[in-house]
Amino acid sequence: MKRTKIFADANLTIGTIDPHLFGSFIEHLGRAVYEGIYEPGHPTADENGFRRDVIDLIRELRVPLVRYPGGNFLSGYNWRDGIGPRESRPVRLDLAWFSTETNEFGTDEFMKWCRIAGVEPMMAVNMGTGSVLDAARLVEYCNHAGGTTISDLRHENGAQEPYGVKYWCIGNEMDGPWQIGHLSAEEYGRKALEAAKVMRWSNGEMDGGNTNDRLRLIVSGSSNHEMETFPEWDRIVLENTYEAVDFLSMHRYYMYSAARPRPLEDFLGSADDMAEFIGTIRATIEYVRAKLRSDKRVRISFDEWNIWTVTAPRKEPIWKRAPHLLEDVYTFQDALVFAGLMNTLLNNCDIVRLACLAQLVNVIAPIMTQKGGGTFRQTSFFPFAYLSNNASGECVRTISDTDTFPALVVPKRGSENAPNRARIINEAITHDRTKREVCVSLLNYGQEANEVTLELRSFGSLSAKEYVEMTSGDLFAVNSFECERIVPHAKELPVLKDGSSCTLSLPPMSWSFLKFSY
Repeated sequence: MKRTKIFADANLTIGTIDPHLFGSFIEHLGRAVYEGIYEPGHPTADENGFRRDVIDLIRELRVPLVRYPGGNFLSGYNWRDGIGPRESRPVRLDLAWFSTETNEFGTDEFMKWCRIAGVEPMMAVNMGTGSVLDAARLVEYCNHAGGTTISDLRHENGAQEPYGVKYWCIGNEMDGPWQIGHLSAEEYGRKALEAAKVMRWSNGEMDGGNTNDRLRLIVSGSSNHEMETFPEWDRIVLENTYEAVDFLSMHRYYMYSAARPRPLEDFLGSADDMAEFIGTIRATIEYVRAKLRSDKRVRISFDEWNIWTVTAPRKEPIWKRAPHLLEDVYTFQDALVFAGLMNTLLNNCDIVRLACLAQLVNVIAPIMTQKGGGTFRQTSFFPFAYLSNNASGECVRTISDTDTFPALVVPKRGSENAPNRARIINEAITHDRTKREVCVSLLNYGQEANEVTLELRSFGSLSAKEYVEMTSGDLFAVNSFECERIVPHAKELPVLKDGSSCTLSLPPMSWSFLKFSY
């Protein structure tokens, strides 16, 4: 049996965990909205058409923030199409996903859904086909009290009080040629700066003051680190917008691919790949800050991340309303990689303040629904739920002597077959001083059991309160509407020696979660 020691000290903190790290994303894509969160006539639907069974699962996930309405959909979307009487809303061709958009669900429905579901909205403005004035008008519609044509439209549509939306994405993946209205970094940087300016003016921020009502603006960064423009895109955009925005976005999806040199190992190395990506963006932000001689700290919004494994050609006809698109059914193997990605986000919580799991329902999502029927929790649902409900306070640094394995982490152009190394034992440890709790997320990516000793110093005299484990003899096992077979199972609580040390036996290919109190 392999042996690993992990040392953590309460005084060696990485940073404070922002609850928005556990955000998610709803786009007008496939069945995320229609037949996902919104299905009038469903047995559980409320008077608004919102599926209450889905809301219950979202509350179980404890998602604090949801990004809307896109995504690629955003860059061809006119927000005015989605307001007013439903019978007079236009039906459009969605050129991002080749579907038909009826606009039955729009800004007002989303805001009402957020209130009922108990989540905070993160809105996005169109920087593809949209103008900077369109962006300002949407802020006015959402946040201005009244007395103008735009804000009074909100009153007419049933919302007297402003929505008070704080978080705003200025466009989506504008570095991507696939994006409607794709721009160069210089073009987008200048447009984003002007959008940020008028959005703040529409919110009454003329003096640049840092009030509680101040917008938190997110500028579009690289779609992934394999883009030819990465990280120059991020540098150029930030040099144009640094003083006007609060966050730089990152997007990254991971997939199991038989075409890779070491398919399983490369996939299991995704957490280390994500850490490398974050590290480069962190350095880029710091470079721009130093170049501009700025005292301001721009943070990262990792507002699209997930496992994405669908590679089959589209089966649904184009121009269908709410087609079945990107409906990945996640395996146990996917859940292991997913949990490692969550560990990476926690271990970079000092710079990554916001993150959005893409997406929330049906489309590469932890929750799946049947039209008119039931739901099930995907394998990825459980690591997310355990960490979003428990990982709070601060993330602490760890020192580990884990072995490594070869994995294609951040391949260099021209040397795709040259492996890097990824950790066999992957961990994140959090400490909440208010709740007097220490939580540990542990992965064993090895092919054999690993005896892991946790040395938890300076936290006080600890006692174990919870210990669960996910493992399976079948890496490709999945959950379904008929059976949720991949779920965490309770383990016998470990006894801590001197209140600070315990030894665990981690099965091969497993994820474990422990909670201690003092």
